[in-house]
Amino acid sequence: MDPIRNPYAPGAGQRPPELAGRDEQLSAFEVVLERVSRGRPERSLVLTGLRGVGKTVLLNALRSAAVRRHWGTGKLEARPDQGLRRPLSGALHQAVRELGHPQADDVDHVLGVIRSFAQRDAGANAKLRDQWSPGIEAPAVRGRADSGDIEIDLVELLTDLGGLAADVGKGVAIFIDEMQDLGPDDVSALCAACHEISQSGLPVIVVGAGLPHLPAVLSASKSYSERLFRYQRIDRLARDAADRALSTPAEDEDAAYTADALTAMYAATGGYPYFIQAYGKVVWDLATSSPITAEDVAVAAPQAEAELAVGFFGSRFERATPGEREYLHAMADAAVAIAEKGEEELDEIQSVPTADVAAALGKKPQSLSPARDSLLKKGLIYSGERGRIAFTVPHFGRYLLEHA
Repeated sequence: MDPIRNPYAPGAGQRPPELAGRDEQLSAFEVVLERVSRGRPERSLVLTGLRGVGKTVLLNALRSAAVRRHWGTGKLEARPDQGLRRPLSGALHQAVRELGHPQADDVDHVLGVIRSFAQRDAGANAKLRDQWSPGIEAPAVRGRADSGDIEIDLVELLTDLGGLAADVGKGVAIFIDEMQDLGPDDVSALCAACHEISQSGLPVIVVGAGLPHLPAVLSASKSYSERLFRYQRIDRLARDAADRALSTPAEDEDAAYTADALTAMYAATGGYPYFIQAYGKVVWDLATSSPITAEDVAVAAPQAEAELAVGFFGSRFERATPGEREYLHAMADAAVAIAEKGEEELDEIQSVPTADVAAALGKKPQSLSPARDSLLKKGLIYSGERGRIAFTVPHFGRYLLEHA
């Protein structure tokens, strides 16, 4: 079939042509926006899920919903090696610009506070502090959001920003991707600021996205975070939504799938949005005509799996050291052992006991702590509960077993 008309988009964070299976989250967010706009109390939002389930895509869709309501929005991606001040300052600067053109003096004050917040990152280095700013021309406001205590400063910053938004009858939404990579002090400060904002009723919300253990990260920082955020688990698509993600874009290009082809695609992809797009693109290119059949899926499967092995799985595996790779393989072996006992199907096993991983390697669990901790920091595995460990990437264990 014509590759130029191929409708599928297996890019990182790239919105698919049909955002299937996320209507519930989109509708719920519209309610949040309306309630906040009317001064009603509402919690900030946290999306969690494995890699490849479409968290970033959904985060961008929620931001688009806020933009359509003329809110000020800003987005940042947290990184383990970077503090919160500078990326957040850039995001908030954009949010202020999107609010429109309220009173110039009020805007300059908030921009000056943002600049003070950002430049405090330079600490005592006055030269660096004066040189760097997030593109803000307004002078820094001394004595506001520049104490050096990130929790105090963030509360002051979002309070001033929320006041500006309330004055113009709009709201501000801050979107944070990879939220689990924020440092402990930044997480604590963000929770404290969200708590203060919710109590004051200012129209500011935070929408975060991260791996499944993100709620535990937030809870470890502030015990009240369990009541501070609305948590939504983003998972693989149900069968009907997965079929729609494939069929609707094809229909727009005057093509279709047979029922057997859709069954084969769901079996191959497991309903994970990224895999659906990756398979869809390869199947489209290799199919000779419409409708696409189960035979077309079977022919395309090796190439689709090869591309996933390099771009999705392999790129992550290459980040691990030899010792860490042994740990990853042992996790896969531990899952196989559980499946062989008949307790669960291999692809349905979500996590394995760390003791089983150690047993697979013939080592004591304590001796594996360095490898495990390093893999946690690299975002290749996560611990959803004490004594258990899981891959952050779906089907990663299957990849390891096939490429041992």
